[in-house]
Amino acid sequence: MSEIFQDQPERTEISSLGEFGLIDHLTKGINLVNASSKFGVGDDAAVIDHNGFQTLVSVDLLVEGVHFDLTYTPLKHLGYKAAVVNFSDMAAMNAKPTQIVIGMAVSNRFSLEAIEEIYAGIKLACEKYHVDLVGGDTTSSVSGLMLSVTVIGKAKPEEICYRKGASENDLLCVSGDLGGAYMGLLLLEREKAAFKVNPDLQPDLHGFDYVLQRQLKPEARLDITDLLRKAEIKPTSMIDISDGLASEIKHLCKASGLGCQIYEEKIPIDVTTASVAEEFKMIPSIPALNGGEDYELLFTVSLKDHEKISAIPGITIIGHMTENQGEEVMITPDNQYIPLKAQGWDALIKHSETE
Repeated sequence: MSEIFQDQPERTEISSLGEFGLIDHLTKGINLVNASSKFGVGDDAAVIDHNGFQTLVSVDLLVEGVHFDLTYTPLKHLGYKAAVVNFSDMAAMNAKPTQIVIGMAVSNRFSLEAIEEIYAGIKLACEKYHVDLVGGDTTSSVSGLMLSVTVIGKAKPEEICYRKGASENDLLCVSGDLGGAYMGLLLLEREKAAFKVNPDLQPDLHGFDYVLQRQLKPEARLDITDLLRKAEIKPTSMIDISDGLASEIKHLCKASGLGCQIYEEKIPIDVTTASVAEEFKMIPSIPALNGGEDYELLFTVSLKDHEKISAIPGITIIGHMTENQGEEVMITPDNQYIPLKAQGWDALIKHSETE
């Protein structure tokens, strides 16, 4: 985390290469690893053949000042995260990401070295998840940095999972632990505020590596979909947790025409997350419910799969689906029933409030 709050020492103006020179520079040496990638960078379009599999496509637009803050986000981490959150969309559909296309708009305050750092992160993510970077575009911007990442994936038709499909009494499950990304964000915002007051002050981030990594360098839970496949469990509905557990639960319930009950004491929260939450005078379940950016998987499975799902490490059963459409509640340890509210991230609402 030593890169945080530090400037890039070297600088080559992007104008010295031009648009096509920049594309050539950033994409040189890319090797395709998926058989479905018939042709990548170097023509008007990539050519992809998934040979009998369904093709899935998703896109994310990341805008400086709305989705990320370069005061504390290292550019390499930004590139990695931009790719991984798209891979997470494929995991949420029980699919495999195979290709990505990158669109980028940059202002003249960014040097060639800065853009190389972003691409280094993107390439690292592609290498780890065996995804091919097959194309993209660059242009100038008068309002900072913008990234558009389109991911293409594949899945057998019978294996695709949707947000709809759950039935009454299905078990509601979540992978990993929740709330860490939001607590990492609060720590970074706190140190940014201190840095503004005293630029000579070094950020105090010792001991917080876990929650900082959850915010700056998340991972897509394709390992969970692999484990489910090996256990011969197909989720009846699924979504990834980008906007907060409560928001995502409400998405699943609405799509399936059901309600749900979850248990506060069952929500998985890492000990570091809980400790930081207490430091910020927060009940640990609040960032888990409303924080977002955990990129864990939330899904339902049939009650008949209870024994099999319980045997998979890293998965927690937090509740079940009910017939009461529109009634999503959390039951506290002292048996209070609290309605779930979607208080997680909403880019348009958050953005409009700052205008």
